[in-house]
Amino acid sequence: MNGSAVHEPSSAHPSPDHHPAWRHSVPPRSSTSWRVALPHTTAAVPVARALVRTALAERDHAADSDTAELLTAELVANAVEHTPGGAPIELVVELLPTGCQVEVHDADPAPPGDLTRPDLGMPDPWQEHGRGLLLIRTLSSSCGHRPTASGKAVWFRLSAVPRQRRPA
Repeated sequence: MNGSAVHEPSSAHPSPDHHPAWRHSVPPRSSTSWRVALPHTTAAVPVARALVRTALAERDHAADSDTAELLTAELVANAVEHTPGGAPIELVVELLPTGCQVEVHDADPAPPGDLTRPDLGMPDPWQEHGRGLLLIRTLSSSCGHRPTASGKAVWFRLSAVPRQRRPA
């Protein structure tokens, strides 16, 4: 694990191998996970958002879908923009009793810049880029990255929203 990661995901996560199709599995401990290989293009961003929305809606999950979609879009966009080559990226969504975890796997082993360093200054409001990692750090309950056999996984976790606080 890279020393700058905030939290290392549990060993219950599936292997980082790329799979050609959306795969659904039910591991032990009442969690459900999905994996999908996405193209290394910007077209992957809306597809990833839709997949997260569908996964959370399928189980009427307690994690905030809008936040999960936004942060997923940031992770996928970063993987497409900042990793070289055309190798597919992989989206892993795990629904847990306590919330959800989303990972994006790519082939570049270099850690994402400043994902886990909250002491950085605010991004320049006039720049088009520079807010994605700030959003992930701010809106997730935890986030980080870890090396994989084929590159790295960048992830965030959202806590479940109590039923009385969820929109009707």
